[in-house]
Amino acid sequence: MQTRPSKRMGKRAVTVLCFIAAAFLVCVGSLAYISLIHGNEYKLKAEQNQLSDTTVSAQRGTIYDSNMKALAKSASAWLVYINPSKITSDEQRDLVVTNLSAILGVDEETVRKKTERTSSGYEKIAGEVETDVKDRLKTFISENKLSSIIGVDPDTKRYYPYSSFASTIIGFTDSDDSGRLGLELKYNDELTGTAGRIITAKNARQGSMSTDYQTTYDAKAGYSLVLTIDEVIQYYLEQSLDQALTDTGAKYAYGIIMDVKTGAILGMTSKPDFDLNSPNKISNKALAESISAISSPDEQKQATTNALYAQWRNRDISDTYEPGSVFKTIVVSAALEEGVVNLNTTYTCTGGIQVANNYQKCWKPGGHGTENLTQGLMNSCNPFFVTIGQKLGKDNFYKYFEAFGFTEKTGIDLPAEATPVADVTYHSLNKMGISELSSSSFGQTFQVTPIQIITAVSAIANGGKLMQPYVVSSMLDGDGNVVKKTEPTIKRQVISEKTASIVSNMMEQVVSVGTGKNAYVAGYHVAGKTGTSEKIGHDGAYIASFAGFAPADDPQIAILVAIDEPTGAHGGGAVAAPIAGDILEKVLTYLNVEPRYDDKEMANVSSVAPSLVGLSPQDAKTRASGYTVKVVGEGSKVISQTPAAGQQMKSGGVIVVYTDSSSQKAVATVPNLCNMSISAANKAAVNAGFNIKVAGNSSSNDFVSYKQSIAEGTEAEQGSVITVYFKSSVNVQDGPA
Repeated sequence: MQTRPSKRMGKRAVTVLCFIAAAFLVCVGSLAYISLIHGNEYKLKAEQNQLSDTTVSAQRGTIYDSNMKALAKSASAWLVYINPSKITSDEQRDLVVTNLSAILGVDEETVRKKTERTSSGYEKIAGEVETDVKDRLKTFISENKLSSIIGVDPDTKRYYPYSSFASTIIGFTDSDDSGRLGLELKYNDELTGTAGRIITAKNARQGSMSTDYQTTYDAKAGYSLVLTIDEVIQYYLEQSLDQALTDTGAKYAYGIIMDVKTGAILGMTSKPDFDLNSPNKISNKALAESISAISSPDEQKQATTNALYAQWRNRDISDTYEPGSVFKTIVVSAALEEGVVNLNTTYTCTGGIQVANNYQKCWKPGGHGTENLTQGLMNSCNPFFVTIGQKLGKDNFYKYFEAFGFTEKTGIDLPAEATPVADVTYHSLNKMGISELSSSSFGQTFQVTPIQIITAVSAIANGGKLMQPYVVSSMLDGDGNVVKKTEPTIKRQVISEKTASIVSNMMEQVVSVGTGKNAYVAGYHVAGKTGTSEKIGHDGAYIASFAGFAPADDPQIAILVAIDEPTGAHGGGAVAAPIAGDILEKVLTYLNVEPRYDDKEMANVSSVAPSLVGLSPQDAKTRASGYTVKVVGEGSKVISQTPAAGQQMKSGGVIVVYTDSSSQKAVATVPNLCNMSISAANKAAVNAGFNIKVAGNSSSNDFVSYKQSIAEGTEAEQGSVITVYFKSSVNVQDGPA
């Protein structure tokens, strides 16, 4: 009778054991599933809840000019973030959103969306926050007890001490400290460095624990760059091209200065440019106003984007253009190297030449008559160069076109260099007929970049070696040690030293008496070639250019100046050559290249003001014999003078001496010194109590003044030296009228 209950109990026990075993297996299976399949996921979530991992930005490397002047550097700043999971009410959310937006200048809607990500423990609100803004934020956090919601960490901010200086070369960074343009983009990895980390344990309430539970990994600063750009040379280039935009009404102006022996870029600019500290602000005020007047938001946004990309563009390497007559230096180099012409080769220009079904006119109506090779280059005679190109033949033409680097990128260490494309930017050998060969021979119907042109012209200057251009000279670590240095790279020998020397001499004649005479600089023997090219697809729009080097007998630097769509005069000889000459004089003087004057040049070279301080008025007049000496004051000794001793001035000028400190400075109104010969300008200046310094070409009677350094009507101290610039409008044309 007792066995039945026992059997029932046994069955129940077995059932319970089976149930327990099944439950155990389910638990084990679940644990296995969680640990093996989702283990890493849950581990990460646990770490996120238990640890605070903060990134510490590395100090971005500095960008220096060749004289170690900082052009771009980073400074300490602050990063602001929030922990949305700690927001406990809508009122608290509104408080955070409103005040963060107001203090940091961040869009309210952007902040609100981040506060609503309640599962997140970290949302960045703003970086590169200045210390004064951080202090205001800290006060707000403290007053409202929001330290668990709003956090502030160290950060860095990139800034540019010279605003727009070299802007299209240097580039800029975005809010995440990543390069967006120029060298900042090209060398972003090297400049960035390695970020650090601060890992801190959190307690059960998600608050930070003591530093005993903190691990710090220091950030490693990025490498610094030392450029080949010389701040002084860059300044002269930018100053001149800024003025060129004003004087010519051009759309753009760009220029490059290169060391012909190494390929190092000493200066490069594309105008107009922009402020590196405010890259997203349109620098052209008129354009900005016209865009703000657009009613459609979408159209306004697109117009703004287009304007920004246009102002960021480095046209020296990214834009292509027809080089025009500047390219004739390449053609004559190839023809001389192949022996199809020599200096005695002549051609009689009657005003044009028949090419297939087209009659190619010379820019000079009626032609140039009979010319030798040098005269053909000096006169920039298109028909002459058509015949030279045809003598060279398409195979040899293409051979040198390729050798001088026009079918490939130069390889300069800047981003966005334009890529040459066969039968798009230039004629391939297979598709080059007689018409294409002929037009290419005087620089039309194909396109190149400014950096390609100056690199090719530099090859003529340095004995025929094509150099690879570069802008970064070396890379430094945080202790200033050189970790990488750029060595000059010879890509190939394109012409012989003999041919290069012949062409250099021809190019010097172009500047001495040919179409480039407005680039003439007394004492420096400039060699060069002008160019005027009509822009494809832009009726009546031209690019005026000049490319050359100096001194011609021992070349140091090459220069390219291009003025894009000037108003009024548009020829390279009239527009670009005077600008190039002015820049070359300043740069060569800065580089301490000693001028060597011939007898004719000495007549117009400025003299140096003698030292008269400490002399009696009578002795001062005796020492300054040949000058007009004006005495101001009743003292017995000269205590100061204008111009100062050693300052350049034209012989026979005015020196004002002061004999007591109580005397007021003698002032006068500056006269108009433009549209005059040298003698007339000097006479007008001296009569008004001023001196002149002659700039530009002054070697013949057809040169007249066109600009003065102190404006007409300005009140200035008597004795001041006014630089007066001279140029010619006679026989400087080199292309279409």
